[in-house]
Amino acid sequence: MAEELLNSSRAPEPVGLYPHARKVGNLLFLSGVGPRERGTRKIPGVKLDESGKIISYDIEKQCHSVFNNIKYILEDAGSSWDKIVDVTVFLTNMDDDFKTYNRIYAEYFKDNQPCRTTIEINKLPTPIAIELKVIATV
Repeated sequence: MAEELLNSSRAPEPVGLYPHARKVGNLLFLSGVGPRERGTRKIPGVKLDESGKIISYDIEKQCHSVFNNIKYILEDAGSSWDKIVDVTVFLTNMDDDFKTYNRIYAEYFKDNQPCRTTIEINKLPTPIAIELKVIATV
């Protein structure tokens, strides 16, 4: 089965040695996608102190940014939002952020309802509060 590594010119650059996505057959596996903006270290809605620790963050802004980044990767890889079949969501603060994230998620996925798993984790590699792992068809 042919495999292809894919990178988007619109999504933020990976923070390690991995592609934005990997196509295997008619499946597209996205690496973890966060809310950073391409070409910068800027994270929408995040305020950091001088040592890089989070002072405050806006989960709503991060959600919209993550979903836009996923859309860029899907489109640049020849897929689309409506072809998402599975989503794994990592939140760093389930108690405070789940309700807002779930509301925004419902707006984006009202017409396509993929399988979903939401997990609380201690932290992510960059100072973000949400990251998504997605599988879609091509």
